[in-house]
Amino acid sequence: MILITGGAGVMGRRLVRKFTAAGKRVRVLTLPGDAEALKLQAEGIEVVFGDVTKRDTLDGIAEGAETVFHLAAVILSPVKPELFDVVNYHGTANVLAECERAGVRHFIYISSASVVYDNPNPYSLSKRRAEELVKASTIKYFTVVRPTLAYESGGAEEFIHFVNYLKKFPIVPFIGNGKSLKSPVYVEDLVDGFTAIAGNEKSYGKTYNFSGGSVHTMNEMAKMILGHLGIKKPFVHLPVVLCRMLAVVAMVYAKIFNVKPLLTWQTISGVTQNADLDNTSAREDLGYNPKTFPEGLKNV
Repeated sequence: MILITGGAGVMGRRLVRKFTAAGKRVRVLTLPGDAEALKLQAEGIEVVFGDVTKRDTLDGIAEGAETVFHLAAVILSPVKPELFDVVNYHGTANVLAECERAGVRHFIYISSASVVYDNPNPYSLSKRRAEELVKASTIKYFTVVRPTLAYESGGAEEFIHFVNYLKKFPIVPFIGNGKSLKSPVYVEDLVDGFTAIAGNEKSYGKTYNFSGGSVHTMNEMAKMILGHLGIKKPFVHLPVVLCRMLAVVAMVYAKIFNVKPLLTWQTISGVTQNADLDNTSAREDLGYNPKTFPEGLKNV
């Protein structure tokens, strides 16, 4: 039996259906009241409700599970940045503790390409620290996966956020020079890679980079997205120092009025640093074969 935390999310639902179509028994952990989880229940999929930040709500979630995919996480900047640590680090610790108690054999942690940033942000630090927890646990086998920017039609939170940003302004204000390297990965390719890990002895104790099939600068990626949408507009590149100053103001405003900040250090950090990770080991061990970004955009 396979337990998937965050299994009612965009990525999680794809993974759930992939496994159930293959005849696997799947259990989904999600927050109480999740509308997508109710749809999964209606399909006959086992759903348990709990909060990874609250240890006492996780009792029994991993009972009988041989493999666990831990997807549950906060990705985009919350109103309270400390939630990255609360959910991504302490939440992982809570899930691991229950999995250790239940005797889970294989724990697969969905991390992030951002853990390799030279200038980390609260999100990347929370994922980096959680990786260390996974590697130090008493669970017999672990696998860590570091996806790059995920995209698909109508899904993948960060990608949608970026697309909406590009569409918002007649002249796109771009953070920095736009020369950082990215390797976007199509969601279906990620899911195929995830399913290839379960039960695969080659994956035990390994860390895999799940990047896409091509590498592009931020400028190139943005122009390809707008071109795909039939939009043509100019960019204006803002100095990173100015953006950091604006982020400080935005964070102060957000705290005063309890709203999401319009610009954050996390955004600046993500846009200006490379995330073009080498996926050779995933190709060799798992048969991972991701689409190039131009190929994947055709499906978006």
